[in-house]
Amino acid sequence: MIRTMPSTFLYTLLALLLPWFATAAEHGVILQYHHVATDTPPSTSISPADFRSHLEYLQDNGFTVIALDQMIESLRNHQQIPDKSVAITFDDGYLSIYEEAFPTLRSFNFPFTVFISTQPIDDRQANFMTWAQIREMADTGVVIANHMVYHPYMLDRLQEESDDAWINRLRAELLSAEERIQANTGESFKYLAYPYGEFDLQIKRMLEQEGFTGIAQNSGAMGFYSDFLALPRYPLGSIYANLETAKIKFDSLAFHVIEQKPENPVTSSTSPGATLRFAEGEYSLDQIGCFANSQRIPMNWIDRDQGLLELVPDQEYNGRRWRYICTAPKPGTGRYFWYSLQWIKPD
Repeated sequence: MIRTMPSTFLYTLLALLLPWFATAAEHGVILQYHHVATDTPPSTSISPADFRSHLEYLQDNGFTVIALDQMIESLRNHQQIPDKSVAITFDDGYLSIYEEAFPTLRSFNFPFTVFISTQPIDDRQANFMTWAQIREMADTGVVIANHMVYHPYMLDRLQEESDDAWINRLRAELLSAEERIQANTGESFKYLAYPYGEFDLQIKRMLEQEGFTGIAQNSGAMGFYSDFLALPRYPLGSIYANLETAKIKFDSLAFHVIEQKPENPVTSSTSPGATLRFAEGEYSLDQIGCFANSQRIPMNWIDRDQGLLELVPDQEYNGRRWRYICTAPKPGTGRYFWYSLQWIKPD
């Protein structure tokens, strides 16, 4: 039997159980890992010891680790979930997920999701899981989802490739990967984690046409009003594996951003400006601060009563990808609302 989505029964059961929780909320946090190892690329790795410390902290500090599909489908349907809910995800399908993360997570009884690129699995590439290992995890309830076939830079075009040819090539790869996952696990959740966190409006439109949810890498909490074609996640490898800084992210809250301009994260500028319109919430507009590379971005309130804020960066940013991050404290809680804008400069 193919499990395509969590059932209505699950949602009903969750709603009935919510009164038993101390509090319920309209937000949750998605965590992103890659390797759980000490001999893999540092930029995408967390050590087994540090990974266990993350799980111990979640277990000991009032967090509820729930399955990604439960978080997404509940919040998409404006159904509350337990406050301090966290979903754990992994990208790519590396062997350490099976050898290290899987038994560790089972010992905590924590659900999780793996986004796999199917070609390395089909090719039996070294340091990747096999389909048998993936099926074993899926049989225990692990969500196996889509990370394309070849893990492409989705924004990159082939030489002289037209817009239609480019998007149709991506569409074919997306659906091919989904077919391989369904054939091997019996599951088709239609969740895509964008490789490298890269997307644009055309890619999002294609995903929407195919009935997919998009999961990005722009940091922040997700909520009722998030963009379900580019949901935020917190990458937790390399320097971001540090538990002291991760704690703030685990506990973060979703801003209700009514409008973001430009909508497209792709830019030709090294210093793009942006405007955000914040809805009223449990925060003070006066306490919103926005940052890039840990430096404050100059802000201009176009209309404070309407929550309309302009970001006017005064420095240039190098590299293919960077983020602007806006935060504000929730008074008396030690928690922060968190929203980030992803920028991608492919050229």
